[in-house]
Amino acid sequence: MAKVSVTPQEFTFVKYDAGQIAELTSKLADQIGLPADTVIELDIDESTPATRVRTDSLDPIKLHVEGGALEDPTAPRTLSERLAADSLGKLLLRAKDRRDGGFADAPPDAELTLPQQTAWDTYSMGRLERLGYDVRPQRRLYHFRNRHGFTDVADNAFKRLWAAESLTWADIEAVCAETSSAGATV
Repeated sequence: MAKVSVTPQEFTFVKYDAGQIAELTSKLADQIGLPADTVIELDIDESTPATRVRTDSLDPIKLHVEGGALEDPTAPRTLSERLAADSLGKLLLRAKDRRDGGFADAPPDAELTLPQQTAWDTYSMGRLERLGYDVRPQRRLYHFRNRHGFTDVADNAFKRLWAAESLTWADIEAVCAETSSAGATV
């Protein structure tokens, strides 16, 4: 299993358990197919309820997660395993995609446009669902429509991304171009 470290080790603003988060991250890495010797460093900013996440490095995999991305919305300051799996799973899949080479041309996370990020997230969440995670497809479809348009073109693009087993960055860009030409708004 992947070697996962979580910072901070002890949380003071939220009721998260670093060991529980490390265990979930390791399980996800294994299910996603990252090599057993993968090193993952997870930095959690517990001081903010914001939900931004990003990949800072691929070797080792360094993930930055704002505390709200892991929080249970019905129990503030408490970890939601479902939302943690969503956030961490999508980041780990993005790291795996980048390491496998098909996404070598993808810009860094901070430079992704909202449509690019949403398309890649859709591809990732479809894979997480097939691994047995509750990723709320209807919520994802609505989010996709907000970035790619409320059109049949966007809905068909969403279905293709969701069901895809293996895509490249060129495939993500093609979807973005397709929905943009059909009148998508950001």
